[in-house]
Amino acid sequence: MVLALPHRVLAADTPSGRLTVAADSEPTNLNPAIVASNGVFFVASKVIEPLAEADYSGADGLVPRLALSWAGSPDGKTVTFKLRPNVKWHDGKPFTAADVAFSALEVWKKLQNLGRVVFKDLESVDTPDDLTAVLHFSTPTPFQLIRNCLPALTSVLPKHVFAGTDIMTNPANEKLVGTGPFKYVEHKPGEYYLLRRNDAYWAPDEPKLGEILFKVLADRDSAGAALESGEIQLAAFSAVPLADIDRISKVPGMKVYSNGYEALTYQMIVEINHSRKELADLRVRQAIAHSIDKGFVVQAIFRGYATAATGPIPQTDKTFYNPDVERYEFDPAKAESLLDEAGYKKGQDGVRFHLKLLPAPFFNETVQFGAYLRQALAKIGIDAEIVSNDSPAHLKAIYTDHAFDLAVGTPVYRQDPAISTTILFQSGIPAGVPFSNQYGYANPKVDAIIAQAAVEIDAAKRADLYKQFQKMVVDDLALINVTEFSFITVANENVQNVSNNPRWAVSNWADTAVPEMSP
Repeated sequence: MVLALPHRVLAADTPSGRLTVAADSEPTNLNPAIVASNGVFFVASKVIEPLAEADYSGADGLVPRLALSWAGSPDGKTVTFKLRPNVKWHDGKPFTAADVAFSALEVWKKLQNLGRVVFKDLESVDTPDDLTAVLHFSTPTPFQLIRNCLPALTSVLPKHVFAGTDIMTNPANEKLVGTGPFKYVEHKPGEYYLLRRNDAYWAPDEPKLGEILFKVLADRDSAGAALESGEIQLAAFSAVPLADIDRISKVPGMKVYSNGYEALTYQMIVEINHSRKELADLRVRQAIAHSIDKGFVVQAIFRGYATAATGPIPQTDKTFYNPDVERYEFDPAKAESLLDEAGYKKGQDGVRFHLKLLPAPFFNETVQFGAYLRQALAKIGIDAEIVSNDSPAHLKAIYTDHAFDLAVGTPVYRQDPAISTTILFQSGIPAGVPFSNQYGYANPKVDAIIAQAAVEIDAAKRADLYKQFQKMVVDDLALINVTEFSFITVANENVQNVSNNPRWAVSNWADTAVPEMSP
């Protein structure tokens, strides 16, 4: 299909190349300040900018974006940002500290899926001048946490567009107004998102592209063929199925990148509804864990592009990871023994009890693992009925309606346990918060250690608390961590500056170029 897309005439010295990319998804809300997720960032990060971005060589793994510097006070109650001058919103209005204050207090703290935890104690934001924002917290908040969250949780919105409106229904949640290197042009549902060069971008000589077209492919498995035919020039987030990577890596003109996702470690987990009588029994949860052959999953489903998980913090995090946790090795005989001990004997049909299993539809691997888990459970006498939903229905079933027994999920680890991990275990989180503890799991000791770590400003003590936390939730089997995985990007060899930072797919692509291509 040929897409009829608008073009403009560009000056001779203006980059005019178009990069056509396989769209990852079509989020219902494209505002990254509200929905901090990679499906949103993939498009929106080119338009809406954070205070800082992840970097391979920058201090503390960061490089400035809208903030030039950041500093925390010794008592953990104040963080001061010095902001970049001469930045304009896409509508021509100046970017100032007022935009940061509004975004922090009205959006990150109140509305953002992850920011509501990190910024819960944010009390006020002073703006002594247009280029200084001082965040004040009512209780000590680790500067380590604030620093770690800057790339993912601090997308800044224009106050003049959102103030005085119903933020959640503002049209700018899709028709984005940002400061980034690209401007939002349009979205044709089921077809594409189109972004166009911001000629007034604050960085000299950037962006290097004239347009980015995120093309919605009818079949996700067709990304490889679309690359080979030239229909697209880049596919990120393993849009090319892992089973095809070896073949396509040998195709002339194609390059495969396994880096560029280091700050986006995904974890495939089995989510467990603890309110279900059978699953409330630790022995049953242990049996399910022992029924899973993680080595097989890594090799057969992820084609070796994954690692068997031990707990909720990935092994790549040298600061917080604790290897000294209970291991639930593949042992079907032990699983059957545990189920017998729990009182769930096999019936004449060989079935102990029935469950509903909801695999997340986000990736090929989650769907494949759902089918594998059904078979693994059947071998120990648990009949799991697979319920397949599209993404919105899946999220509603798990995180709002709690209409599941087991589910396959893929939370993202974002450089610090308090950003995206403790929310999976902390009790009392309101229904409807995606990728959070909607499992009925509640352990007061776990809640207490999460609360203690949230105000511990000593980095070493904070790391030790999170190591204790890991041991507790693995002992409880609040959920089952199966694998840690990242992604593969495949691109035409002409595309320059691919995968050059640890969040590349969800960064701004200001320096990405296709000098030998043109629309």
